[in-house]
Amino acid sequence: MANDLNGKTIAILAADGVEQVELERPRAAVEAAGATAVLLSLEEGEIQAMNGDIEPGDRVPVDRVVAGASAEDFDGLLLPGGTVNPDRLRVDDDAIAFVKAFAAAGKPIAAICHGPWTLVEAGLVKGRTLTSFGSIRTDIENAGGTHVDEEVHTSDGITTSRNPGDLDAFCARIVEEFAAA
Repeated sequence: MANDLNGKTIAILAADGVEQVELERPRAAVEAAGATAVLLSLEEGEIQAMNGDIEPGDRVPVDRVVAGASAEDFDGLLLPGGTVNPDRLRVDDDAIAFVKAFAAAGKPIAAICHGPWTLVEAGLVKGRTLTSFGSIRTDIENAGGTHVDEEVHTSDGITTSRNPGDLDAFCARIVEEFAAA
């Protein structure tokens, strides 16, 4: 895994309420593989990470605002979960346009836990098979996707995972997918 991502830049799109471990562990995995990870958010400053959705975690510095970012500048996109984070992202036009631009360019996208909510809003679920936190299964199915209960699943360039318990498998797969791009 070391150096598989040398020269690649991975966008991490997150907002207040992001599940801390779902931000930190994948970020560490892509950086350990040689990538530069850039945290994008809705506003400048810091975002509030959470632990288990209810306990405040660390405040995490934002590298850039998504409104000024271009998918052309990145090789892959990571959407961490937490329930509040994707709920904030899916109502932001700039965030949705950024996610759609990744898909249009055929670049790999990864989402864990509630992260696929953003994919639903971006219209990227129809015809794909995804996994996620169980409570958004119906949202995925209503958007035309197939939901499976697996620790990690890749379908047409989108890799998804269920929850923090699946992070080992998710991190290994996203490094593979980002490296192949």
